[in-house]
This record gives sequence, structure tokens and C-alpha cells, in this order.
Amino acid sequence: MAEVDMKKSQGGTVDRGLYLLFTFAVVGLGWIIAAVNTGISYVALGTDLIPIITGLIGCGVFALVLRFLHCAWWLAFLSFLPAVFVLVGSVQYAPESTLDERGVRETVRISADSGSAHRFTLTGRSGELKQTLDYDGDHPQWKVGDQVDVISDPKGVVPLEAASDVDPDGQFAALVTGVAGWTGIALLAGRRGFVRRRAGRRPAFEDFD
Repeated sequence: MAEVDMKKSQGGTVDRGLYLLFTFAVVGLGWIIAAVNTGISYVALGTDLIPIITGLIGCGVFALVLRFLHCAWWLAFLSFLPAVFVLVGSVQYAPESTLDERGVRETVRISADSGSAHRFTLTGRSGELKQTLDYDGDHPQWKVGDQVDVISDPKGVVPLEAASDVDPDGQFAALVTGVAGWTGIALLAGRRGFVRRRAGRRPAFEDFD
């Protein structure tokens, strides 16, 4: 990898100003990854797989850039903790905010359960709903005969959800928490990376030239 001329040509010392600029660029990259993946989630409403894949790629790119900034791996690995918040928040905020804004709320009764997959058939005031209430797990909180408040998308793009599970503010808070974690780690990585490079402590595979 190119050295980006972080060393002055004389003396072998690290250019503090350029390294600070690089640190802020890494911080900005984290914000951009979170914002772009949230935008992708809006564009791909109803298809969580796409923002999940792009989010994982973005989190991986951030970790690699952070490793280069820090000149060590442990902070890059630590960045995967806030990355979980970034990934979940950026993927879930769009569909949940869409349901919250344009969704139709109604109280329905669970009339059937598909079995191990737990696809609950719902009956409302106008009869059986086309969409089911899906639960991925072994111990659902609902059973046949229960009444549940649900929110459905009148356009049919976003899957129906239980009203208690729709929390866009919580997803946004998770996203902000993840970005804040990335920001703190990037600033720490910049500080420690500057010290490590000034001391000449570099991984061998960076010294190609």
C-alpha cells in the first residue's frame, strides 16, 4: 500500500497535520457508510438482504481502513461492536419509519399458526388479511386466539409487523450509537497510529518499498 507521504522527506518523522486529516477522513468514512446504507435500505424497501450485504461490506471496509490508520489490528476488531449497531440501525430504520409514517394500524385476531415457521394468519374487521405476522424463533409471544395490534403497509412493500415491534426512534438511536462508537474508535486509532508510526512501529507487510 502506498505510504500517502505521511512521512516528511527529511528526518523520517510523521506529518502531524496530514495524519490528523487522514484521521478525520476515516471518521467521515464511517458516517458516509452509515448514511449510504440507510439510503440503500430505503431504496430496497421490503428486501433486507441487499442493505445487509452492503452494510457488511461497508463495515469490513471501515475495519480495514481503521487498521491502516491505527497500524495494528485490535481496534479494527473492536470496531465490529459498534458495527453491529450501525448494521441493525441502518437496515431496520427505513422499513420501521415507513410503517410508522404511512402504515395502517388495526387490532386483529390470530386465527391460525402455520407451525414451526410461525406464520400467523390474521383476521381483522374486514376478514382475513393477505399478509401474515411472521415470527422467526422457537417461542413466539403470540398464539392462536390472541388479539394483536399490527401495522401494515397499504402499498404492500414493507412486511406487516406487530405494533409493539415498530420502533424507528430506537433504530435511529442504535444507528447513532454505532456511528458515535466508530467515531471514538477512529479518533483513538488516529492518535495511537500517529504515535506508533512516529516510533517506527510498523507491520512488516506495509514496508513494500
